[in-house]
Amino acid sequence: MKTIISLIIIFTFFNLILPAQERYFTKSGTISFYSHAPLEDIRAENNQVTSILDIKTGDMVFAVLIRSFTFKKALMQEHFNENYMESDKFPKAKFKGNIVDISEIDLDKPGTYQVKIQGMLTIRDKTKNIELEGELQKLEKDQISGKAKFNIDIADYGIVIPAVVKDKIAKSIEISCNLLYDPYKK
Repeated sequence: MKTIISLIIIFTFFNLILPAQERYFTKSGTISFYSHAPLEDIRAENNQVTSILDIKTGDMVFAVLIRSFTFKKALMQEHFNENYMESDKFPKAKFKGNIVDISEIDLDKPGTYQVKIQGMLTIRDKTKNIELEGELQKLEKDQISGKAKFNIDIADYGIVIPAVVKDKIAKSIEISCNLLYDPYKK
C-alpha cells in the first residue's frame, strides 16, 4: 500500500509541474543483479520496474518491488526475501536522481548518448549517494532506451550475510538496468 501511495505522489508531482512531452515513463523496465561467489553465483531479475524520466531537467525516479525479483531456484528466492532483504519489512527499493549535464544532450532527435547519473539509492531503508555511467538512446518511435550497469556493496544497505556462508558469498553485487520509456500520457 505504501508503494502505491508513493507512486501516486510521484505521478501527481510530475503532473503538476511538467509538460507531458518532456516526461517519459515505464512500468515494465528490467533490473537484474549478479553476484559471483565461491559458493554459488547469484542472479535475479525484476521486470516490473516503474520509472519516470524528465528529458529537460534530467530528473529520474525508480521504484522496485523487492518481491518481484525472480531466481532460477525457489529456495534462493525465499532466502533472498526472508533472510537477506526482509522484503515484508522493506518492500521496495528506490532511486531518485538526475542525469548530469542533460542540457548537452538533444533527446528530440534519434541517437545514442553516454550519460553520467547521480542520485540517492535506497535499499532496506538505507540511503546512499551513488554515481554511475549509463546510456540513453532516442529511438525512432519516440521511445527512449536507458541502460546502466554499476556495483554496490551489500553492507552499505544493511544486508547481513550469516557467518556460516560469509566467506562464500560476494560482498558486492553488479546491478544492470534496462528500460524502455514511452512518452508519458496524462
